Amino acid sequence: MEEITSFKDLKLMPALERAITKQGYTIPTPIQAKSIPGLLLGKDLIGIAQTGTGKTAAFVLPILQRMTEKYPRTIKTLVLAPTRELAAQIGESFSVYGEFLKFKHTVIFGGISQGRQVQALSKGVDIVVATPGRLLDLMNQRKLNLNSIEFFVLDEADRMLDMGFIHDIKKVIAKLPHKRQSLFFSATMSPQINTLAKSLLKNPIHVEVTPQATTVELIKQYVFFTDQSSKEKLLLELLRQKHLTSVLIFTRTKHRANKVAVYLNKHNIPADAIHGNKSQNQRTKAISNFKTGKINVLVATDIAARGIDIKNISHVINFELPNEPESYVHRIGRTARAGTDGTAFSFCAAEERNFLRDIEKLIKQEIEVMDHTFHSETAKNAVGTAAKPPPRKSFGRGSRSKHKSASRPFSRNGNSGNKFKNKRKRR
Repeated sequence: MEEITSFKDLKLMPALERAITKQGYTIPTPIQAKSIPGLLLGKDLIGIAQTGTGKTAAFVLPILQRMTEKYPRTIKTLVLAPTRELAAQIGESFSVYGEFLKFKHTVIFGGISQGRQVQALSKGVDIVVATPGRLLDLMNQRKLNLNSIEFFVLDEADRMLDMGFIHDIKKVIAKLPHKRQSLFFSATMSPQINTLAKSLLKNPIHVEVTPQATTVELIKQYVFFTDQSSKEKLLLELLRQKHLTSVLIFTRTKHRANKVAVYLNKHNIPADAIHGNKSQNQRTKAISNFKTGKINVLVATDIAARGIDIKNISHVINFELPNEPESYVHRIGRTARAGTDGTAFSFCAAEERNFLRDIEKLIKQEIEVMDHTFHSETAKNAVGTAAKPPPRKSFGRGSRSKHKSASRPFSRNGNSGNKFKNKRKRR
């Protein structure tokens, strides 16, 4: 196959080239270079790609090129996404790359009134980007049908399954025409994901742009061993350093996300939280404020953060380590986008020690330890029952630390004298 070194090598139509040029892009990402030629030939595809790899454009561009204009408008392309935020992002990509084409699209998801979505469908659209629940609701109400689908995309399939959408997905697939082009994207490939892919795809091309479940090389990763009760103080001390310009913080629960955001605002660090209990308007406003710099800190749960594609996130902080190591890969992938570098800090209390061991086993590397004011040898050396959350107790409840923060600031790389030292090895 001819080597792809620029978008011109892909031989896209002038309207798409014009849109790409307007966005300032000249060189396709690896997944775009590997996927687009085969997709333009009408082949099915399975793509293993993490967030931030450019996979959305990898399917939007060839679909826009292969679609034919038909009137009256019928739904020819269906993209399923696990979250409202990701669906909205994909819809925006169709707008950006299809700016000089006449296709119409709409995005449908739950959490808001269906009125405007139904109105858009009634006027006729070529492309629908949807979350599974709302899509099935509208199908059951006979507000749309999938009889004319030519292109079907299942994005972030692994997260779909994690969120319990497998039965909804199968119901949607059952309504699709037998003759179609199907695209399947996932960050990881479990046996269940593989089974679903085989049921959906016909002789697909297989594209994998990074080794499965590995972290982005440009991300600097550090772990802070600390007691649960000291995490808020440690977080505050970190966020007061000027080089942490745009920070995405992850918690495991909605309650903790709220608590962290309240704590930071109380200490004059503007922050907001997004999670499943927030309304769509609240989530949209928080993300907009974060993108525009009105707030520099956004606290999120894993599910709420899916689909957030924000450039220039300088740091990801795992206030609580995820209990699934794959989620760690997804989390830290929010920084170091589009070839930039980034930093991931992880707070590890004693009861999270086994989570950290699982993460390091998955990514096949030991995460560098940072020495700091609130360092805990107990957390660092925890084993057995002490290294996992206690049963039937709310994770992460602890009294606030009574330690006083040291006054010396961090240097640009997060160190200051003896305050934060990199410990290259640990036993």
